[in-house]
Order: sequence, then structure tokens, then C-alpha cells
Amino acid sequence: MKKWVPLLLFAVTSYCSLHAQVKLGILGGLHSSKVLETNHIPGWDTTTKPFMNSRSGFQLGFILEVPLGPKGLFFQPAITYITKGRIYNKNNDSLTALSSDTVYNKQTLALGYMEIPLNLTYKFPLSANRRNFFFVSAGPYLSFVHNGSTTTESLIASTHKYHTETDPVTVGKGPDTYTTFDWGVNGRAGFEIGKVMLSAYYSRGLGNFYHAEYSGSFHHEVIGATLGIWLTSSGPAKVLRKKDTDRDGVTDDVDLCPLQPGSASWHGCPVPDTDHDGVDDDHDSCRTVPGVARYHGCPIPDTDHDGLDDEHDSCPTVPGLARYNGCPIPDRDHDGINDEEDKCPDSAGTAGNHGCPVVVVPEIKKEEADQIDFIAHNVNFTSASDKLMDSSSVAMDQLAGLLLAHPAWHLSIQGYTDNSGSPAKNLALSRKRAEAVKVFLIHKGIAASRLTAEGYGQEHPISDNLTAKGRSINRRVELKLSIDR
Repeated sequence: MKKWVPLLLFAVTSYCSLHAQVKLGILGGLHSSKVLETNHIPGWDTTTKPFMNSRSGFQLGFILEVPLGPKGLFFQPAITYITKGRIYNKNNDSLTALSSDTVYNKQTLALGYMEIPLNLTYKFPLSANRRNFFFVSAGPYLSFVHNGSTTTESLIASTHKYHTETDPVTVGKGPDTYTTFDWGVNGRAGFEIGKVMLSAYYSRGLGNFYHAEYSGSFHHEVIGATLGIWLTSSGPAKVLRKKDTDRDGVTDDVDLCPLQPGSASWHGCPVPDTDHDGVDDDHDSCRTVPGVARYHGCPIPDTDHDGLDDEHDSCPTVPGLARYNGCPIPDRDHDGINDEEDKCPDSAGTAGNHGCPVVVVPEIKKEEADQIDFIAHNVNFTSASDKLMDSSSVAMDQLAGLLLAHPAWHLSIQGYTDNSGSPAKNLALSRKRAEAVKVFLIHKGIAASRLTAEGYGQEHPISDNLTAKGRSINRRVELKLSIDR
């Protein structure tokens, strides 16, 4: 069997060199092995089985990886040297020690196999570059006995000395022999990070590897961890590449700018930006005029050529001013005169009147003024009082009618007295008389805003105060018309 190992290694190396898609790696690890034994010996389960323990061991070998059809599925055969076996370890009580002359007894079964797992493996990618995976692997295995021994250690009660004896195992088909071949199933699960594999391992023998001198069955069980390293990569061998310092895809021997990433169309140099607007010339429709990327390197358009670009112009097709967001100066009353030059922006007017409507102001006719004067001469008051005399009613009604008929008229009511009495009393009386006329007209429906009332007392006489007639003339009310313009 030992002669097969070099032949297998040669075959593996040759296969990998001829098949580029196959990866070769080394695999090894530590584990715990035990023997699952069942028999019908009376009392064995209580007197012997409790003292059967696991044995530490290792495995080391080569692993191949061959990709299969579905993505992520691989065939992973391997050939490893693996140690298996078990340890029987028992300290006898004093009675047993005296009868058997043995205080302590330990028996170690050490078997070495050349094992060939034939596993199917599925890998779940953990990174976008598909270099890191979580994987599960399982399949049958076939193993061949490579070497083995049984070592017995005991402490003799009578001599108090240790006795050790090692005997090689016998391979064959008779009693107390081990089978040449064994078989079973195994599985691994773990992570593959780059070229490194780290996994947990389990195998279970299904064949009866030992012919005992009594009726029974013997199966190996192994639990451990493995570490693997891929020595080769899948895929064709890499072609020696020319140096590309700036990694722009243009090799240094033809790159005019070997230290700056660039474009092949510009011989490895960056694409120029003639107008320095951040849009390279390959993508700039206005290479010599600075612009913006969203207009392919051209300036933002100004459709109405008013100096305000369309993105900030609320009236992009009509020339306007920046202070009106690109729109013309408004003309709210639509009289053709913009609001900045229109003194009446809410009323349509004319240019000659600065945008205000032309108002035709009626004139006071001479006959109307004479009629007002006539009425004023017929407005009389009780002596030393502001009470209108009954004889003044007709004149006052005529005055109210004229004011109602001419809403543009304003009336100034001026009261006067003669010089009888003190000037202060005369001034107060004149004011009261003017107010009396104003109150009368308001009661007739004339707006107070059209009327003013003032008293001047004995000032501005129009006749001689030395005679009764003259004083009568001076006790008067004067009515002055004006037009609201």
C-alpha cells in the first residue's frame, strides 16, 4: 500500500498540469477519533465501554477541485493520511488489583489510513468578487490501512513497575485482524477566504474494519477541524502583462502620460478640457466656451437675449429685466405705460398725463356764482343768535339743491358780525353761525367733507358800523365755491 502514495501524487500533479480548470491544494487538521463498537458480551456496556475514550489524531494530504455544470458546484476528491483509533484507560479498585496483579491498564489502538474522500461541494459567495465563500461538502470515502499498532501500558501491583508493550496489528480476514479496506461518509462545512479554507470535519465509517474474536461490529467516527490552502488557481495561466503604472488600460510603452490615468483615444493622457468648465472635450458640445454638464458643456441658454439665462428667467421667450425675474416691467392697468413710469398704475391713463386718466373738471359758471351770492344775502340770523331766521329757509333749500346737483363743488362758509359787543364774543358768534349753515346742509344730504365753516367776527366789514343799516349788512354769511380737482 505504501508504494501507491508516490504514484497517486504523480497522477494528481500530472492531472492538474493538463487541466487548467482544476485546482490543487493541501489539506490538514487535528481531530478526535473513536471506535463505535457494539457486541453481545455480558456486562460489557458497564464494565468496559465506559472506559473506552477518544484518541487525538491528525490528517494531512492533497485536495483537488473540479468545477461542475451548475455555478457554485464542484467535485472535490482528496487523498490524505489520517490517524484513527481509540484508548482504553482504567484504574482498578484494590480488590481487582490484588486478584489481577494490575493497578492500572491502558490500551491504545493506533491506526493509520490512506483515505480518499470523494465529495461534492457547493459554495455560497460572500463577496462580489467571488473570492470569499461559505461552503458545504459531503460524500463517501474509501480508506486503506497504511499502518497500525496496539500499545498496552500497565502498572504491576506486585512490583510497582510499569510495563509497556507495543504490537503491530494484523491485516487479514481471521480473528483479531483488521480489514485492508474501509469505507464510509464524510462532510465538511466552513469558509474559503481567498486561497485559505477553514472548516469543521466529520466522518463516519460504514464498514466493519475489525474481525474480533467475538461477535461484534466496529466503525470509525472522526470529528475535527481542517485547514486547507490552494496551491494553484482555476482558469488558464496568466499571460505576462506589460506594465501599466497608472492602471488606465494603456501600457507604459505607448502611454504618453504614464503617471496619469487617461484614455486610449488620447494616448493614455486625460481627455483635455479646453474651456476648463469641468466637462472634457469628448463630452463638451461647446469646447471653447465654459458651460455646464447638463447642457453638454455649453452655457445655459438665454432664449430672449435679455442677459438672464433661461433657468432664472420667468419669461424666457420675452426680453425683460433681472429685477422682474427676466420679465418685462409690468403694466397693471394695460394703458401702455409701465408701472415704473405710471403715476396711476391701477387706472388706465395717457402718456401725456403720466399714465393717469384725464379728468374734465367742470367750471363754475358766472350765473351759478351769482346765484350763490344771492342766496348768501338771504341767509339771516336772529339778532345776537346763531339761529337761522324762518325767512332763510327758501334760500337754504336752494343752496342744498345746487350742492346736490354739483357733487364736485366744495363750499366755504364764512361768518361775520358787526362791531356791537366785544370782539371775542363776536368771533364766537360768527363761528356758530357758519356752523349752523353747515349743519343745515349736512341734514340735507351734503357730505361734511365738502363743507368748511369759519368765523371772522367783526373783521372785514363791508359797510359802515356807525349806522343801523350798515351794521345789518355786516351781519352776514359769505359762501365761497371751489371745484374738487
